Amino acid sequence: MKNIHFGRMGSSSYLLGVFITAMVLQASTSTPTIVGLYGETIEVPCNNGKVLSDGLIFTKWKYTKDDGTPGDLLVKQAHKEEATIQADDSYKHRVSISANFSLLISQGTLDDQRVFTCMPVWGTNVEEYPVRVEVRKSPSPPQIKEKAKKLENGKLTKLGECAANDANPAAQLTWTKDGQTLVSDDKTIVIIEKVTEDPSTGLSSTSSVLQYTAGKGDVGSQFTCVATQEGASQASAPEIFTIHYPTEKVTLQVINNGPIKEGDDITLKCDADGSPPPTSFNFYLQASKVSVMDNDTWTLPSVTRGSAGEYKCSLLDDENKQDSQDIDVHYLDLSLSPSGTVQTKQGDTLKVIVEMNTSGVAQVSWTKDNGKLDKEPHFDALSYPDAGLYVLEVSVAGIKKSLSFELDVQGKPTIKQLTEKPSSDGNSKVLICEADGSPEPNVQWSINGTNEKTSYNHGKVIHRITVVPSKNLTVLCTVTNSLGDDSRAIYVPSVIVEEEPEGDRSSGNDQAKLIVGIVVGLILAAAIVGLIYWLYMKNSRQGSWKTREKEMGTSEEEKKLENHKPEV
Repeated sequence: MKNIHFGRMGSSSYLLGVFITAMVLQASTSTPTIVGLYGETIEVPCNNGKVLSDGLIFTKWKYTKDDGTPGDLLVKQAHKEEATIQADDSYKHRVSISANFSLLISQGTLDDQRVFTCMPVWGTNVEEYPVRVEVRKSPSPPQIKEKAKKLENGKLTKLGECAANDANPAAQLTWTKDGQTLVSDDKTIVIIEKVTEDPSTGLSSTSSVLQYTAGKGDVGSQFTCVATQEGASQASAPEIFTIHYPTEKVTLQVINNGPIKEGDDITLKCDADGSPPPTSFNFYLQASKVSVMDNDTWTLPSVTRGSAGEYKCSLLDDENKQDSQDIDVHYLDLSLSPSGTVQTKQGDTLKVIVEMNTSGVAQVSWTKDNGKLDKEPHFDALSYPDAGLYVLEVSVAGIKKSLSFELDVQGKPTIKQLTEKPSSDGNSKVLICEADGSPEPNVQWSINGTNEKTSYNHGKVIHRITVVPSKNLTVLCTVTNSLGDDSRAIYVPSVIVEEEPEGDRSSGNDQAKLIVGIVVGLILAAAIVGLIYWLYMKNSRQGSWKTREKEMGTSEEEKKLENHKPEV
């Protein structure tokens, strides 16, 4: 700060002296720089906002013109609220001063890029604070224009032109593919960049043209243009280009869900990797060729096992580019013997014959009455439990067939067991007759009963009745069907016990004693008669056995002996 003495000069002379002295004594220190935004109000601080208001007489702002001469902008007296505008050029209506003595420039332009100087005055002291102003403007978002409709495989083609307009300083443009920066090599990639300036605004516009040699690997790639200005970047919307290239490979597909079986429709689809993809193809269906226009599929309806074989497709205009597929058609022929309802007799032999013709390994299963069997049924000697519904299921490659037969084993009924047992309360008897036979036997009893229950399963019948025998009985069970019958008897004791009166019991005892006495008497009488007969025979033979002939006795004597035999 300089101290300057003006004596008794007038105020005008005083101010002029101050300005002249300030210009002469301007410091040669470096000038600070601020950045303002284009089109916005630019605030230029006075001494970085550190101006003492105590003793301040006035504050003046001036600027350096394009020719290097100074120009006045405004003066703000300390005792006045409004500043005096001194500028008579474009700043006349664009400048003002803030409460902290900063210069405000509205609607900033590139012309505002110059040095502005603040001059606060305290008595005889004057300071100068120059500030350099730079104006920045971000470019408009980059856009890719004049885009190519298609890119030819292996051919250098203009992909598009990118522009980032109205910037200060000018933006730099780069091209990227899938996030990777493209670098010009003047062969497969050529980038031409140009910067132009608007003479009315001074703003710069940058344009960049990309020429690119595309290939199949660029299908689906995203190209972007990136504008960079002093470290800040903006990217254009990504663009995907159609790339044309010739077909190199043809692929034949069989469009079917799962294995193909007789009766199915087969759809063949031919694909080519060219771009744009071909739309017309040749289909080779065994010995014949079919040309299909504007379609890449062909359908074979209701195929048979004879339809199996090699199928091909090719380009319509280049049959050397082709592909083939072998098609298998699965089938299943199945027969079962016996079938339907089969009536046999117990003890017979039945042979089960399964014949099948399949296109592959078949899955075979058997069930009897919905229960799974471990193996194919085999019958050497049929029995009643063999009866039932047998189902054969065979499947191969999605084909499933089932055949069945109903086996009925018949035989004459035979009673296997006949039993009786007391009921739970002991007041009756339960008779149970169990028999084998088919058709189902009819069970009859020789006694009437109640609570009859019958069950029949696999040739076995069980029949129960409840009886109350009042005396000991012999009960007969008879089973009958169309092939014969069988019967068996069972002894059933009475469930009723009768008590005899006292008199009856003594009379019975006497009768028993009488019977015993009679039996003993008969035995004694028989013994006596035998003894007499023996003595008689002995005496008779002693007197007449003289010769062998006499010993034998005469027929007359024998008759007499027979007449004298005692009657027992």
